[in-house]
Amino acid sequence: MTRIELAPEVGEDIDRIIDHLIRYEVADVAARISEIIQAIDVLQDSPLIGRPVAAGKRELIIGRKSHGYVALYRHIPEIDTIFVLALKSQREAGYL
Repeated sequence: MTRIELAPEVGEDIDRIIDHLIRYEVADVAARISEIIQAIDVLQDSPLIGRPVAAGKRELIIGRKSHGYVALYRHIPEIDTIFVLALKSQREAGYL
């Protein structure tokens, strides 16, 4: 099973998402964050499921429409590890 490592910046991304959800009074913030984590966990069994993007990175689409997020990651098969580099809302431009 592939190991998953989160870059330190991903913690900041999650904090930003939580702040946004609280600001807009989303009913169950914990459930939304749990859905994001569960989706990232799918990468353990399917590391190439995300769509390819530049420089050997991939994007995992999580959820849909206004509830959707994108996780930017890189899979290093030699060490069977996925490095999650960033997490953002699908409506955000670029990665911070």
